[in-house]
Amino acid sequence: MKAVTCGCLVVLAVAAAGTAHAQYPAKAVRWILPFPPGGGSDALARIMSPKLSEALGQQILIDNRPGAGANIGAELAAKAPPDGYTILMGNVAHAINVTLYAKPGYDLVRDFSAVNLLASTPNIVVVHPSVPVRSIQDLVALARSRPGELDLASSGSGSSAHLAGELFSNMTGTRMNHVPYKGGGPAVAALVGGEVSIGFATTPSVIGQIKSGKLRGLAVTTSKRSPATPELPTVSEAGVKGYEAGTWYGLLVPTGTARETIARLNAESMKVLASPEVRQRLDAAGFEALGSTAEQFNAYIRSEVDKWGKVVRAARVRID
Repeated sequence: MKAVTCGCLVVLAVAAAGTAHAQYPAKAVRWILPFPPGGGSDALARIMSPKLSEALGQQILIDNRPGAGANIGAELAAKAPPDGYTILMGNVAHAINVTLYAKPGYDLVRDFSAVNLLASTPNIVVVHPSVPVRSIQDLVALARSRPGELDLASSGSGSSAHLAGELFSNMTGTRMNHVPYKGGGPAVAALVGGEVSIGFATTPSVIGQIKSGKLRGLAVTTSKRSPATPELPTVSEAGVKGYEAGTWYGLLVPTGTARETIARLNAESMKVLASPEVRQRLDAAGFEALGSTAEQFNAYIRSEVDKWGKVVRAARVRID
């Protein structure tokens, strides 16, 4: 009789657990963005969050937590309960930070589980309209004639925008004065205001300023042209052969999050990416919608850590 009772209890416990999981999410989900408003991560989240909220049946609360090159938000997410109610917008910056920072406050591979590689976007080489250049070749010539005088804005030391500029300088034999800001939004504001001359900014953060004439786009940093700015050549096309850089974004959750929860988040975010309305908005903003399995994204993160580790070490950039 005791064995039967125990068996019943086990069945009831399993059934209860299944019912509890079936109800996920039972409350609002916090989406931590480790950058300030105005940058690519913010633009992507605000395009996707209404549809993702609809798909999950709960509100998505966007929580911008900028600082320390995207480490503050990531550390906050890493320490959150692994229950699916805190998700992080992972970014190429986090792969860079593994090598860049001596103590980032978290371990990207150990402390997070991958969910979905959402999208990528090229950076665009932009200049303030007062800068007398209209092509990459013009920029190279000007930078060579004024070594160390042109101010290069970025979203922070060691950010993808910074390293894209470093790669450009290395490949062209130029030297520019790096001016880091606390995120892509502030860097773009400084460019528009004429405080700095040049930027390698994400497409979503500058496409509006380019179209309005507040900034001048010279080229995109990826290996092929962007549908959002088909008139702009690639940097490689424009004369710096072999140059390539870009930015990616993906969903991460704290390690220990149930596989069923990860699977639900993956499935619903895939549906959102497939939505014609969302895809149209992503295209217009300069994103390329991607989508992956959790396993594929996990392998991609590891490859990016290795790739950018080599670039950081070659650039001799280190933040203690």
